[in-house]
Amino acid sequence: MLSKMPDPARYQIPDPSIRLTDELIMQHIGRGSRVIDLGCGDGRLMQRLSEELGCDVLGIEVDHQNITSVVQRGLPAIEADLDRGLQDIPDDSFDFAVLSQTLQQVRNPRRLLSEMLRVARRALVVVPNFGHWRVRLEVLRRGRTPVTESFPWEWYETPNVHFMSMRDFRSLMERMGLRIVIESPIIRGRAVDRLLASNLRADSAFYLVERGL
Repeated sequence: MLSKMPDPARYQIPDPSIRLTDELIMQHIGRGSRVIDLGCGDGRLMQRLSEELGCDVLGIEVDHQNITSVVQRGLPAIEADLDRGLQDIPDDSFDFAVLSQTLQQVRNPRRLLSEMLRVARRALVVVPNFGHWRVRLEVLRRGRTPVTESFPWEWYETPNVHFMSMRDFRSLMERMGLRIVIESPIIRGRAVDRLLASNLRADSAFYLVERGL
């Protein structure tokens, strides 16, 4: 039986790198999985997971307008601030927790990561890489907070609270006793399995993380 082809017009993603990141996330989620999308935005990824993979999805989002968009797609969502944790979500309620380009915007990343792996067996995380060579060059050349493709905001406008490199993320996983199952450096939205000097060359990174033994 052929699967139903999605209607591209329903997703309306202006930035092709976002679509590629969504594809990367979907590649690592099994059909029919239970998925919680943290900082789900307008629900575009949730809709794809539901329609293309038959996933049971739930979104968490702080912006009321985005919550309205999710509900209009016929999907469930909770209006909540990730900085306040996931205390209303029971342990092991989901197979996967998704956090795409959001970890750097919360006040306590470590607590949120811990909560993710309390409510889900595995976590899929996409983060920008502050160790990228363009970021380093901007600091050396201008002596100012970098403005790059991955960090396009001035320091006084950025939604980012924390700035991390791939090395920083690995170090945090080790301290928390979490296991990185997959690390995929991303260059202009394209994931690379193996990349020499990835902390220098990748503009962002994808991680599949699970609880340690």
